[in-house]
Amino acid sequence: MLVRQVRNGIEESLHRGDIVEADASGRLIRSLGDPDRVVTLRSTVKPFGVVALIEAGGIEAFDLEPAELAIMASSHSGEDFHVRTLQGMLRRAGVTQTLLACGSEGMPLDALTAARLARDGEKAGPIRHMCSGQHAVSLLLSRLKGWDLETYWQPDHPSQVAYRSAVARAYGTTPDKLQTAIDGCGVQTYAFPLREVARAYAFLADPTALSVRDPRRSLAAAVTVVRDAMVAQPEMIGGRHDRLDTSLMKAAPDRLISKAGMEALRAIAILPGPRSGTLLDAPSGLAIKIEDGDGYDRGTWAASVEALRQVGVLDGSALRVLARYHRPTILDPHGRVGAESIPEFELAPVGELIG
Repeated sequence: MLVRQVRNGIEESLHRGDIVEADASGRLIRSLGDPDRVVTLRSTVKPFGVVALIEAGGIEAFDLEPAELAIMASSHSGEDFHVRTLQGMLRRAGVTQTLLACGSEGMPLDALTAARLARDGEKAGPIRHMCSGQHAVSLLLSRLKGWDLETYWQPDHPSQVAYRSAVARAYGTTPDKLQTAIDGCGVQTYAFPLREVARAYAFLADPTALSVRDPRRSLAAAVTVVRDAMVAQPEMIGGRHDRLDTSLMKAAPDRLISKAGMEALRAIAILPGPRSGTLLDAPSGLAIKIEDGDGYDRGTWAASVEALRQVGVLDGSALRVLARYHRPTILDPHGRVGAESIPEFELAPVGELIG
């Protein structure tokens, strides 16, 4: 049990889940629940897919900027500055945005933008979909390689083969061993145990920390470019309003990358640096999964902030800035607090756990 929903002292509901912290070698540092719970990566896969475009020479071919690399690793809110960034990138590549095959249902995520579009009678297009940046990776890669643009989203398309290969290499496996499924935006997603998600994000935190004998080391240069772009552009990763990924990265600048995936998964790369209450300063990855899918976000919000507090990455002013995510509240029509989500768990070091 990770988070309790409480209304005037009455426990209304519980959010159960699993949390794992690991280093890039896969060594568990902290764990609560089942580190071998298999999850679909959903949008947490995106930073590693960008590697396929980088290794193909996409930065040089299309003169890509950090903001553009970041949005290709994002689940953006569909705000105007996200759209302008994507449009500029696609325009330089000579690719029309009408080729985006990610759909537009339920978009944009940003409530203010959605309200404005509705007021003006404008229907959101696929470019405002949170996964349009991910789809842009395949479109640009297809333009670069001369592959068919219309069918880029199909599993056997060369751009998807390249994307799949980059993901497999980042996770230390081969494409034929990947367990796949269909993601909400129409492309493939992949399944791994939670501990492997944490391990991959530890690699993202410090790509050069791997042993020279580790085959993932061949990705280090490209993954470093992705990491630096994401760290420098937190508003591209989520958005300017009520996006925890962006808020976490702004509250702890240059210390972490946070990336949510649907069905209440969050992966966090913790960059090297001092932590409060611990001597640990090495990079690590943190993976958090809420069992019930957490349709209200409150479980993942509260558990994510609390887990980062317990591992020593967030304290003091950062926690004050993040208070609305740490203990999310529900207000009545008069502004009174009706209910509160309270994180209650102890993420103990693995060496201190008793079987």
